[in-house]
Order: sequence, then structure tokens, then C-alpha cells
Amino acid sequence: MRALRHRYFRVLWIGLFVSAVGTWMQIVAQALLVLQITNGSAVALGAVSLAQALAFFLFAPAGGAVADRLDRRRLLILTQSLLLMLAAGLGALTLFGLIRLWMIVAVAFCSGAALSFDQPARSALIASMVPREDLMNAIALQSIVFTGASTFGPAMAGVMVSAIGYAGNFFLNAVSYLAVLIALWGVPPAMPEACGASEPLWSSVRAMLTTAGRDPVLPWIISGYGALLFLGPSPAVMLPVFAVRVLHLTASQMGFLFSAMGAGTILGGLTVASLGDFRRKGLLFLAALLLWSAALATFAASTLTALSVAALLILGVAQNAAGSTAVTLMQTRVAPDMRGRIMSLNTLLVMGVRPLGDFPAGALIATVGAPLTAGLSAVLTGAYSIFLALQRPGLRKA
Repeated sequence: MRALRHRYFRVLWIGLFVSAVGTWMQIVAQALLVLQITNGSAVALGAVSLAQALAFFLFAPAGGAVADRLDRRRLLILTQSLLLMLAAGLGALTLFGLIRLWMIVAVAFCSGAALSFDQPARSALIASMVPREDLMNAIALQSIVFTGASTFGPAMAGVMVSAIGYAGNFFLNAVSYLAVLIALWGVPPAMPEACGASEPLWSSVRAMLTTAGRDPVLPWIISGYGALLFLGPSPAVMLPVFAVRVLHLTASQMGFLFSAMGAGTILGGLTVASLGDFRRKGLLFLAALLLWSAALATFAASTLTALSVAALLILGVAQNAAGSTAVTLMQTRVAPDMRGRIMSLNTLLVMGVRPLGDFPAGALIATVGAPLTAGLSAVLTGAYSIFLALQRPGLRKA
């Protein structure tokens, strides 16, 4: 892995991985807690995701502009500290029996606001830590951090919920942020490239939208990846419902469903990272979208745990490949001083559009069931992927 030869990237990558394991422990514990206090409401899970999505839509464009103006290292120290306090606060409320659904929704909103500044700064900082020829390798490794940590975090969460309760998982997540903070203290100041700090914030955001819109490929990359994220229910909404109502698994067994998808993302990330700076990234992107749709359709139709695990493994491979390729194209097709802002679009997709889709998905699951909802998502995403492949030949050559 060539990007890991660069010391500052390697140190930060390790810290981010430790933190991501803690984050996944909180995601699983929080989903189980919401189901417990709402008597198994999928709509409540969607409401939590919707609150986070609203925060991203409100703050992510500004977050990218701020990341292009300020020292990205100091900005990350601030956001990571805020996320630590939110996790600790959630743990304290749960520990003392004060937790209510509206409190979880509020924490989700505040976390989304902090991550709106954190994610663009993180992506832009990593892009400045490695040379261009190692950028796709670094992005693939970065994608492994969060999604790959789902191999360990959910399985640990399932065990730890039984051992130390929901609050214990939240406190462990708070402690995990220290790994990132320690790593960041060892990284030198990371001022962005010249970005016209006197330019009004809205003008800076508008410049980013204009840059993305004029590119012949980026609008279709963004829309394709956005379709995957919006139409596909997130694991936090889909997997608990499938585990309880379709596969009839226990809390600890449910963790292995998350782990199967996480293992797939690791495999997908390592595969993409090994390809280096190859040509025809657009073709890989389209193939990943189609494979993702087929894997989700298989998972939707399955009532066997083994088949479901295999489908989730492939789903993780395809999602990582699509995401890594999309981010690489977004980073390499714009000027360095635009990277923070263009990555705010990726933040909107991953952290805003996906939770926004979770609310109608949760309502649809409650109405027609999880299998039919997942199957419909697979069909719609696959259809749009075929449209892009047939009607946008420039994308295949990107």
C-alpha cells in the first residue's frame, strides 16, 4: 500500500481506524437502543437518520468552504473534540436512564453539523499528504477506515451491549476519538492552498457548484453515487430490521451481518488500492453500481443467513469500489484549492443524501416490509446505472 509509506498519512490513518471502530459500536448500539425504546419502530430509525441528513444539508456546503480557508488540522481537532463530547453526553444520558428518542435525534443533528466540517477537511488534508500518483491508493485506504471498521465494530458492539450496556458502547466511542486527536497533534499545520479568504462564503460555495457543473463527467458521477446512497437503505436502518424480522437473529448475531458488509468493503478497498492510478475509472464506477444492485437484490430475496452474509460481502465490495472511484474522480478533476469544497459534495452524498433516503425507506419498510423495500431499491439503482452506461459514453472513458 504505497500511501502508507507517507508518515503523516500513516499515523492519521491508524488513528482514524481506531475511531471508526468506536463509531460503528455506537451506530449499532444506538440502533438497538432506538428499537428498544420505540418498540421496534423502523420509522424512528429513519427519523434519527433524517435529523443527521438535515444538518448536513444545512452545513456541509459551508463546511467545504471553511476547509479551503482554514488550517485543516486545527479544524479537525475542533470537530473531533466536539464529536467526543457528544458521544460522552449520549453515554451519560443513557447510563442515568434519562435518554429519550428526541435526545438521540438531537445528538444525531449535532453530530451531523460537526461532521459537515470534519469530512471535507479530512479529505482535503489527506489529499495534501500524498502525491497525485498515490491519491487513489490513499482514498481507497481511507474508505476502508470507516466501512472496513464495520468488520470489527458491530461484532464488538453486539458483545459489549450484553456486557456493559448501551452506555458503555457510547463511552468507548468517546474514548476512541482520542486516537485521532493524538494523531493530529503529530501532524504539522495544514494550511490549504490559496483560496481567496476575502471572498464571501456563498460566492465560494457557488464557485464550487459551477466548477462541478461544467465538468463533463462529475455531474453523472455525483448523480450515480447519489442514487446508490439515496435509494439503498443504510445498514443502520436495513440490517437491524432484517436481522430481527427476516433472519430471526440475536443482537450478537446481528453484528456479524454488519461485519460481513465491512469485510466486503475491506476487500473492495484493497482491490481498488492495488489498481493504482489506472485509466477508465468511470468504467469501474459503472460496473460497481451494477454489481451493488445485483447484490442488494440477492440480499432482499434471501431468507438464509449464509446467503445473506455472502450478498452483504459482495455489497460491501461494490459500494467501496463505487465510492473510492467517485471520490478519486472528484479530487483529481478539480484544482487543489477547490478540493475541500468539492469534497463537501461527497459529504452531502454520504452523510446527507443517504440519511435523507433512510426516512422514506424506514416508512416503506414499515408499510410493505424490508425485503420488498430493498428489492425496489436494487431495481431502481440498477436501472439508473444502465442508463448512465448507455447514454453517457464519456463516463465510460473517464
